[in-house]
Amino acid sequence: MTHHDALSILQTGANVFLTGEPGSGKTHTVLQFIIWLREHGVEPAITASTGIAATHIAGYTIHSWSGIGIEQDLSEELLDRIGQKAHVVRRIRKAHVLIIDEVSMLSTGTFEMVEAVCRYVRRDERPFGGLQVVLAGDFFQLPPVFRTQQYRSTQSPSLLPDIGDEEDSHAFAFKSAVWKRLNLLVCYMDEQYRQEENGDFYKLLSAIRSGEVTKEHEALLTTRTSAPPDDVPVLFPHTGAVDTANARALEKISSKPRTFAMEKTGPDVLTNNLVRGCLSPEQLVLKEGAVVMFTKNNTSAGFVNGTLGTVEAFTHESPMVRTRDGRVITVSPMDWVIEENGVVRASVTQMPLRLAWAITVHKSQGMSLDAAHIDLSRAFEYGQGYVALSRVRSLEGLTITGFNKRALEVHPTVSEYDISLREQSDRAQERFFDMPKDEMDTMQKAFLRTVGGTSASVAITTKKKSTKKKH
Repeated sequence: MTHHDALSILQTGANVFLTGEPGSGKTHTVLQFIIWLREHGVEPAITASTGIAATHIAGYTIHSWSGIGIEQDLSEELLDRIGQKAHVVRRIRKAHVLIIDEVSMLSTGTFEMVEAVCRYVRRDERPFGGLQVVLAGDFFQLPPVFRTQQYRSTQSPSLLPDIGDEEDSHAFAFKSAVWKRLNLLVCYMDEQYRQEENGDFYKLLSAIRSGEVTKEHEALLTTRTSAPPDDVPVLFPHTGAVDTANARALEKISSKPRTFAMEKTGPDVLTNNLVRGCLSPEQLVLKEGAVVMFTKNNTSAGFVNGTLGTVEAFTHESPMVRTRDGRVITVSPMDWVIEENGVVRASVTQMPLRLAWAITVHKSQGMSLDAAHIDLSRAFEYGQGYVALSRVRSLEGLTITGFNKRALEVHPTVSEYDISLREQSDRAQERFFDMPKDEMDTMQKAFLRTVGGTSASVAITTKKKSTKKKH
């Protein structure tokens, strides 16, 4: 399904699961839907499963938005506490559209906890209390890992569904009874914006995804075996290895260090979430000659999240970065924000850069890298190799230390479910695009009326809330 087709379905107000391969434009489609809603006077609740994903769409983590925080068991006591938080109750009741990005990294239990909170707060027994729910993600990517819990209440079992006692370290959200009750329309994105479609590298990634890796695919990957190049990031599974590698590489450079401190505006609880999700560090230490990666999209300035380069000089305290294609960009600070109802609730400001000799596979999810070196011989989790490989734009930009069997495997449960998702997407496309255009327009206008929007476009204004600066 194309970006345009998926956006048209979202605009009807249906509950939607937006999925597809890495680089197929899922987040872009979500952002376009947000713009469309705001143009018609509707402010969506924008959330994601992780802090990193939340920063990409200027939203909350779903844990923060729903008020569940770090809790893993939704008791009556917790429900009562959430019900007494005026700001949480207000935003859940005021919402009409709930967006959850990177839903693949939410466990069944967390997914059901959030749904139960929405029903409880909204006093509405429909799934998620009657909200339009838009889920986006790719279950072939890094799976959720959680401690098996009972997400139920002995006093109000109807509020808190029982997910069972069976041990499962990969309790995907699609296994939930709530997922089924949502009657989601599936939009399976099939465009490709990262790798060259039908090229050898794209075919290799597709083979891993479909579980049809051949000796020829393995031979192609073997051709990329090499020592790590000096100017590309090495992807590690653990944060400690990344921090050590970057610190050692920076220490070897004799030039004078420059430190850029992050500025924060807004309540600590929100700015702390932004800091955790921001790929740029609170204290960014750079030197001339440092290998860096851009951590935010700014196409007008010539970079996106994942563009690689080297610090060439500093001018007026701003780093000048030469990208791998030879362009020199003078970097200015950028903002990461949390917005609610058109108001910026919190923001952090930092240079959109991080050291890039090394990065974790986890933090690379969502990036498009010009180049990377990966030790696939140490892959230990389903989807880990696939996520790491699919970050890279081309085979020429990839080098590996080696690979094991697990690096070329995806979760068998996901592979089976993916067949169903593609079939559901085909049915959704047939249903909507055999429909006369005036009927589609009528559905979209009816949805806007239902959620208090207007059929006519309105100017979008984003206000910055007056808040005391936190240090």
